[in-house]
Amino acid sequence: MTILDTETEPPAPSSPARRAAFLAVAVGLTGVLAYLALILGAWGFDYRRYSQHNERLRRLLAHKPSIDQVVGGLHAEGSLLVASPEGEAALLAEAARRGGARAAEVIEKGRRFSLTRVFIAGDMVYFVYFDEAGIMRDFTCVSR
Repeated sequence: MTILDTETEPPAPSSPARRAAFLAVAVGLTGVLAYLALILGAWGFDYRRYSQHNERLRRLLAHKPSIDQVVGGLHAEGSLLVASPEGEAALLAEAARRGGARAAEVIEKGRRFSLTRVFIAGDMVYFVYFDEAGIMRDFTCVSR
């Protein structure tokens, strides 16, 4: 068989409709995979961000700081004290305003402890709870 052998025919080109279908499937599959990659990336970033803030507050809680130490320390790091709800009505309003998906947790912990302070720390909201002696006892971290 030689290169110029005329008895063998080259394969017929695929029909335009078949090529368009393969292209559409390839583009659709690529889009789905890109979407999944973005969703997983966003989830990973959010998980990491939340766990860093949560661990920051957990380490702070281990020292059992006073309210003045917490307010001063967070202020020095750039976290602003934005609310000091006094009474149940103020706590409910603050939980509704900034508690997001964790509003029920904010209300439950706020009722259990005497004092609540609310801080904005970057893209997170910290609800920090203190006992009647002004010692930090718990916290709730909420994404803004």
